[in-house]
Amino acid sequence: MSEYLRTALHLAALGVPVLPLRAGKLPFGNCPACRDNACGGRPNMKTAGACVCPGPCHGWAAATTDPNVLNSTSWRRAWREARAVAYHPGGAGLTVVDLDNAEAIEWARASLPATRTMPTTRGEHWIYRGAMQGANGVRSGVDIKSTMAYARWLGPGMGTMAPLPDVVRALTVKAPSSARPVPVTVPTTAGGGQCPHRTPTYLDRGIAMAEQRITDARSAVHHTVYRVFLAVLSTHGRCGCLTETHTARLFAAAQSKGESPRHCTDAWTNAMTTLGLGHV
Repeated sequence: MSEYLRTALHLAALGVPVLPLRAGKLPFGNCPACRDNACGGRPNMKTAGACVCPGPCHGWAAATTDPNVLNSTSWRRAWREARAVAYHPGGAGLTVVDLDNAEAIEWARASLPATRTMPTTRGEHWIYRGAMQGANGVRSGVDIKSTMAYARWLGPGMGTMAPLPDVVRALTVKAPSSARPVPVTVPTTAGGGQCPHRTPTYLDRGIAMAEQRITDARSAVHHTVYRVFLAVLSTHGRCGCLTETHTARLFAAAQSKGESPRHCTDAWTNAMTTLGLGHV
C-alpha cells in the first residue's frame, strides 16, 4: 500500500473526503466514458448528474470517504501514479484560505482571526471550521478553497481551528473585480454557437481582465497562468464562445511574463483535462 493511500484512508476514517493528485498537483483526468461530461457529472457537482463511474473522475467531485472506493481496482492505478493527496474542504465542513506569498500572509495576519495554519511551498493554508463557496483570486495571492474545490493535504496544521468568520465570507462578494476576472463555474451546455449565458461584451471584458491578471502577477507566474486559463475555460470551454483570437491574447499575455509557448500549451491542456474538456 502506498503512503498516499494510507494517508487517504486515515483521513477518510476521520470523515474527510479525499482524492489522489497526479504530477503538477492536479486531479487525474476523466476516463473516456466521462470525457466532456458525457456521463452527466457527479451528483454532488453544481449541476446534479448521474455519473456512476467507479474511477476518480471529475476532480474534486470524486473525493470520497468510502474505504472500499479508495481501495478499489479502478483507483489503484491512480494511487500508484499519485504524487499527493487532496481533500474536499467543503465536504468536510471546512474552508481553506490559501495564501500564496508573503504579502498575502501579512494581510491575513492583520485582517483575519487566528486559526489553524499549515505551511505550504509558497505560503500558508489558514483553515476554518465552516463551509462556503470556493473562489480563486479573491485578492492578490489569496484563494478560497471550500465547496467545489480541492486542497492538497499537507498535514493537520498547527493551532486551534476557529469558526469561519464573516470577513472571509465577504471576500467572495467584496473583492475588487480586477482580482476576480472570471467566476469559476462549469457551464452545463455543450457545443458551438452563441453563448447562452454570457454576452460577447462580457466575454471580451473577461478576456481583458484575464490578460491583466496575468500581466499584474508579481510571483507564482506559472500558477497564475494556469488558474487564469482554468477560469476562462470553466466559463466558456463548452459553449463555443472562445476563438483562436481569444486564446492568442491569453498566450501573449503569459509569454510577456516570461512563459514559454510550450508552458502555455501545457497549462491550457492541463486546465482542459481538469475540467474534462479533452484536447481541443
